[in-house]
Amino acid sequence: MQCSLHSASVHHIDLDVSLGDKGWRFTGFYGWPAVSERHLSWQLLTVLGEDFEGPWMCIGDFNEVLYAIEMKSGERTQWQMNNFRDAVDECGLRDVRFEVYEFTYDNGQIGEANRQCRLNRAMGNEAWFDLFPYAKLEHLTREWSDHAPIKLWLDRRETQRGRKKLIRFEQVWVGEDGCEEAIRRAWDRGGTDILGKLRQCGEELMAWKGVRIGKLMQDIQRKRR
Repeated sequence: MQCSLHSASVHHIDLDVSLGDKGWRFTGFYGWPAVSERHLSWQLLTVLGEDFEGPWMCIGDFNEVLYAIEMKSGERTQWQMNNFRDAVDECGLRDVRFEVYEFTYDNGQIGEANRQCRLNRAMGNEAWFDLFPYAKLEHLTREWSDHAPIKLWLDRRETQRGRKKLIRFEQVWVGEDGCEEAIRRAWDRGGTDILGKLRQCGEELMAWKGVRIGKLMQDIQRKRR
């Protein structure tokens, strides 16, 4: 792998990466932690993504959630999440599907004072997903930090029985928060081809399902441990 520095600041590092015959842009991102300065994060993100059409991966600690379901506790005002989503949409980015426990931040407190949410994530544009269609993000075990480290796998395809897992829409999803919004976002991003729109909807719904529907089982498993 070869890397060349494009730009850097306290809040980002922007690289050109090449691996074999594949090349893409890689941005490590750290969002402003103070809410009053959070708009600077989205200004930086949109500037980085301005007029860029090549493969792009952006990964890091964004210090914000995209949806309320990405929080186990605590509160976020709607405008905070909207501003983040607007910047992500403007850059043409979408989440890499993740594995293991969904929340990457834990303040370490107990009881009602405990706060958990998903602040760390990896997002790519469509050109990047064309290069790495089997990419996945792994949330590693949090030990000394209040943030869990994350590991990006460029090829995490399922090998069991050599078959691709089918995506089946469940009627129960219709009444769940965020389902309709995930479909609308996917439909807008899926291009003009109907198959592309359906494929995007499937990916978005599976990512949404991993956050919303899988939460109960993950909570049970965590409490058992």
